[in-house]
Amino acid sequence: MESTQRSIDYDLLTTRAAEELERGRERHVGLQLLCDLLQREVPHYDWFGFYLAVPEQRILVLGPYQGAPTDHVRIAYGQGICGQVAESQSAINVADVRAQSNYLSCSIHVRSELVVPVFRDGAFVAQIDIDSHTPDAFDQHDLRFIERLAEMVIPHLPQVQ
Repeated sequence: MESTQRSIDYDLLTTRAAEELERGRERHVGLQLLCDLLQREVPHYDWFGFYLAVPEQRILVLGPYQGAPTDHVRIAYGQGICGQVAESQSAINVADVRAQSNYLSCSIHVRSELVVPVFRDGAFVAQIDIDSHTPDAFDQHDLRFIERLAEMVIPHLPQVQ
């Protein structure tokens, strides 16, 4: 996996991500355009999407995504990797989802997962979730890149009711 990641220009990808977010601003489709871009351009991002926080109900609601459909459209805080991130409010990089007892299986093909929280004015409001069919797919380059995206997407996040 390392050779694939070295061939990715994350700085250029950040620029392209910003362009997609702005292109979709008027119709609030920037997040979907971003999902489409990253799932298409990064070979080890087999599923890329957003879960939006509903803190008063302690649930996450599926937002824009690209990849195989998922049954996990609502996830309780604490449930699965996404729910763990909602509670800890810290990123989690899972090298082998099969070794996790609290993993919510989205597909038999998923082998690793990276989830990064998004904060607005210090409050947890969403998370970026990435699944890969490759074991141990994500490294520090991915984490730093997704943390940058987490800051960029803040103005584009819808309010969840």
